[in-house]
Amino acid sequence: MSGPFWPGDGQMVRPARSFPKPHGKPRTDDRRVFSGIIFINRNGLR
Repeated sequence: MSGPFWPGDGQMVRPARSFPKPHGKPRTDDRRVFSGIIFINRNGLR
C-alpha cells in the first residue's frame, strides 16, 4: 500500500471549485478528505 497523498496548494485549486460551500457547521479540512479519496482509489478499497 502507498503512503498518504497530500496535495499542494496548486493542486487543490481546481477540485476546490467543486466542493460545497460551508453552511453553519464547521467543515473538515478539504485537503484531508481529498487525500482520503485518493488513498481509497489508489488501493482499490471499497
